[in-house]
Amino acid sequence: MLRRPVLSQASFRHVRYETRRAAPLPKGMPPPLKGVRILDLTRVLAGPTATMLLGDLGADVIKVEEISRGDDTRTWNPPSAPLLSSAPPKSSHLPPESAYYLSSNRNKRSMTVNFKQPAGLAIMRKLVERADVLVENFVSGKLETMGLGFEDCQKINPRLIYASITGYGQTGPYRTAAGYDVIVEAEAGLMHITGEPDRPPSKVGVAATDIATGLYAHGAIMAALLSRQQTGVGVWIDCNLFETQIAGLANIASNYLISGAEATRHGTAHPSVVPYQVFPCKDGFLMIGAGNDKQFRILCEKVLDQPMLSQDPRFINNEARVKNRTELINIIENALMQQDRSYWLERFTGLGVPFGPINNISQTFAHPQAVARGVTVEVEHPRAGKIKLVAPAVSYNGEKMKVTRPPPWLSEHTDEVMEELGYSAEQIVQLRDKGII
Repeated sequence: MLRRPVLSQASFRHVRYETRRAAPLPKGMPPPLKGVRILDLTRVLAGPTATMLLGDLGADVIKVEEISRGDDTRTWNPPSAPLLSSAPPKSSHLPPESAYYLSSNRNKRSMTVNFKQPAGLAIMRKLVERADVLVENFVSGKLETMGLGFEDCQKINPRLIYASITGYGQTGPYRTAAGYDVIVEAEAGLMHITGEPDRPPSKVGVAATDIATGLYAHGAIMAALLSRQQTGVGVWIDCNLFETQIAGLANIASNYLISGAEATRHGTAHPSVVPYQVFPCKDGFLMIGAGNDKQFRILCEKVLDQPMLSQDPRFINNEARVKNRTELINIIENALMQQDRSYWLERFTGLGVPFGPINNISQTFAHPQAVARGVTVEVEHPRAGKIKLVAPAVSYNGEKMKVTRPPPWLSEHTDEVMEELGYSAEQIVQLRDKGII
């Protein structure tokens, strides 16, 4: 029920409330970026993630790629999707679509342009003139030397939002250094805190810094679009892996900045909460997170059948449990090793103590919640046939945005985009013969 204030006729000081029945929410939401054109000059993961998310919201994303090989990830195989015998003849010279590339390029169009050549640069300037947003992840200053820097593009299109995604940002001594997820993980603190305490530092299992940077860039572009509604002019967004990763240190960064406390590795354990980590059982592993004294008491009494454990002075509160971490972890491990994982999963269910099995990827996609929420989507790819992709993660009024385009094969839409720019069929053939497109 919705309640809205209604001003009394007697006095503006008094407010009465009128109750009315809420109208049912419509399913889904119209694509909010429909009509917004994104010029995507990015490759690998951080930039393509940002532009894919914009494409999910209805933007027309034109992925501009190098002519002969395109996005680096197109050649990062195996694994690859199967190649249909009925694939478009124009794509017969291309390798199969790599799984890596397919993961972050849905809802886009692909064209190839050699903008190192004057005729190719002319094409790019036409694209810039018609674009709302340009996203690039070249080394800082590189596009400026080619006539496509922020100031160059702003002269062509003052409303253009220009988003630069780099390793270290547009200023500072590292501004021209290339950005690699695993290097920034090491250099910006994440690798120092990842891994077991008695083992060397470890990288995260996926390129988490790249993905987080893509999310930051996506949010910044959305904010810039709103800003442009107020100002009428575009902005230059400076987004980079290094600062994204430092921002992602969260409480670990705060611990250092507030108290000077240096971080250490704790494996799957939490530095400030015990027990909060992975535990082995007879045939697998469980993640258990007893985040407060009540949850710890339930764990001891109703799961482990050791009620006196929660009354032990060594473990009476979280501060004591952190101090006596090793002793408590050994006790819990010994108890859990007496039974298999399914037994403990049943014991934990419904008690309010956070827990979960350590699932492999197959088990993840077979998870009942994953199935119920529709975390995958099947699309028809012109070269690979039906393929499954991870679906957009957000729902609006109960529905996710549609995947309207499968990840494009290299140069799939070059002719289409060139025609939109006003080039004739004859001009397109000539430009292709010259290696411009």
